[in-house]
Amino acid sequence: MQRREFLRITGGVLAASATGLAWGKKKKRPNIVFLLTDDQAWHLLGYNGNAQVKTPNFDKLAADGVIFDRHYDTTSICMPSRATHMMGQYQYRHGCSFSRGSLESAKWNQSYPVLMRQAGYFTGFAGKFGYAVTDKPDKSGYHSNEKMPMDSFDVWHGWPGQGEYETEENEHIAMYAEQYPHVSGALGAASEDFIDTAMEQDKPFCLSVSFKAPHSPRSPDSRYDHVYADTVWDERKNHGTKNAEHLPQQAKSGRQYLQYKDFRGERYQDTMRKYNQLVYGVDVAVKMIRDKLEARGIADNTVIIFTTDNGYSCGAHGFGGKVLPYEEASRAPMVILDPRHRNSGKGYRCQGVTGSVDIMPTIMDYAELEIPKSVDGISMRSMVENPKHKLREALPIMNVWGIIPTHELGVVTERYKYINWFFAGEGMQAAEELYDLKEDTLEMHNLVDKPEMQKTLRQMQKYYDQEVERWKKNCVQRNNYPEWAVLMDRHVSWDEKIRLIPKKEFKKYREALAKSKLSIKKSRKKK
Repeated sequence: MQRREFLRITGGVLAASATGLAWGKKKKRPNIVFLLTDDQAWHLLGYNGNAQVKTPNFDKLAADGVIFDRHYDTTSICMPSRATHMMGQYQYRHGCSFSRGSLESAKWNQSYPVLMRQAGYFTGFAGKFGYAVTDKPDKSGYHSNEKMPMDSFDVWHGWPGQGEYETEENEHIAMYAEQYPHVSGALGAASEDFIDTAMEQDKPFCLSVSFKAPHSPRSPDSRYDHVYADTVWDERKNHGTKNAEHLPQQAKSGRQYLQYKDFRGERYQDTMRKYNQLVYGVDVAVKMIRDKLEARGIADNTVIIFTTDNGYSCGAHGFGGKVLPYEEASRAPMVILDPRHRNSGKGYRCQGVTGSVDIMPTIMDYAELEIPKSVDGISMRSMVENPKHKLREALPIMNVWGIIPTHELGVVTERYKYINWFFAGEGMQAAEELYDLKEDTLEMHNLVDKPEMQKTLRQMQKYYDQEVERWKKNCVQRNNYPEWAVLMDRHVSWDEKIRLIPKKEFKKYREALAKSKLSIKKSRKKK
């Protein structure tokens, strides 16, 4: 029995919508493949200048397409970031995040998968979906199939929660386990079969592939154990806690710093090997997908978009994980290949600032569909067609998850980054950071107090204030988003802000700090 006979195809998918038929008569719309990885650091890709990693198929995709060097995940953590990719909205507008609630169905109905299917596209999803969709926003979690919008797709190979690296443990892709026991390979195979099935339909297709890798736990495909067996990994020049002395205490108050272990000392080499071996498994799956497009003769009419849900610190400034606004955690790899355009294969790299909010409108633009007015992002298609084009002056990057001091809002331009830390309790003072990303890519020199930088600081603060006002105007009216808009306002005093913060948030911070000190004490005793 062929693999695609196992595909879950929902009812009514073979009949093209009236909209789709109308479009089909006008022009041949492109197929679209959206590739999303999980926790992938932009600096650990060959095409971004890293000579130690082996990412031949990502590198080829980049060489064939257009690279976006200044791309950021506006919220650098899985759940809200994934909702942002599909909705084209900042977190405060879609409201979906850990501890803050699911995405409501009415909003989901304005996502690119739903709108494209309504417009006649054959749609598929494979991999980690990453958030719940419910009729009313709730905090019950995203760990059951009942919370997944499975019926919104023609083909579903997704899973709830984090999923597992063992293919057989993920229900809707388990049929690939015998040939591809590791889920990265299974996602490649499921994508191949989707393409075969899509070719049987009289309509274009949109496939969203959401890899679990290289998210922890780091369990790479054993078939690739040889790839980095002899590699001794270099440390970036901003690696380790010794390079965090200039950072505000707020940034070092969360688990990204307090519980940083995997990229420290003896663990570093093993962690880096496993992390990059996971990426290698995805790289192989990318080749599987592109080879299938070529074999079916549709590569020249298929737009491929690749990015990640957030970056990864990998020990920079002593941080593990993501969440924070620094380059390693918030900056993301970004490539668009439109084989129909003359700019393909010419090695263009765009320097204009783009973000995760721009994915949805970009996909809609390539499908020649109207972009909803509720979308915050801007299509990047114009930059593919003119790499010198700029979409915006500044882009916000934000976090309202985890320990309260780490909550922040920042803005990034093509050259500068400004970060505002509002928290001024527990002996801390509100803090600002300003970095020249052209001269200081590792963010080692905070320029906020430099006399010669005051004009630039004022301009960045102006961009920041504009983003705060947009937050106030557009945020959902629940789960503390209106209160966070006030907390982010740098013109509001701490005495006013502290009234908006529940006492339990201070308790959580103290408990986290005490736990960290105890852990450090125990580790020193072992030594």
